[in-house]
Amino acid sequence: MRGARAMTGMSIEQLAAASGLPAATIQTLEHDEASGEPHALLAVRQALEAAGIIFIGSGNHDEGGPGVRLRARIGTDEGIRPENLNSANDD
Repeated sequence: MRGARAMTGMSIEQLAAASGLPAATIQTLEHDEASGEPHALLAVRQALEAAGIIFIGSGNHDEGGPGVRLRARIGTDEGIRPENLNSANDD
């Protein structure tokens, strides 16, 4: 979830607003998705998909296995590149 959020360039607060959940819930889910309520996980998934994230299931071997991908976008905001992820931009 954190990786998907980083790909979109969204902060925790922005994802919270887009999903209708408190920022504390987003932080908790990013640390332990398994403990999340199904409605909260669905809200986050829908918000991330609306932001351009594609979730790849474990059964899709043509795509390299499970994970997330960012849809091709038109525009200048490309989010945070994986090599630039650090605690300073984890907000």
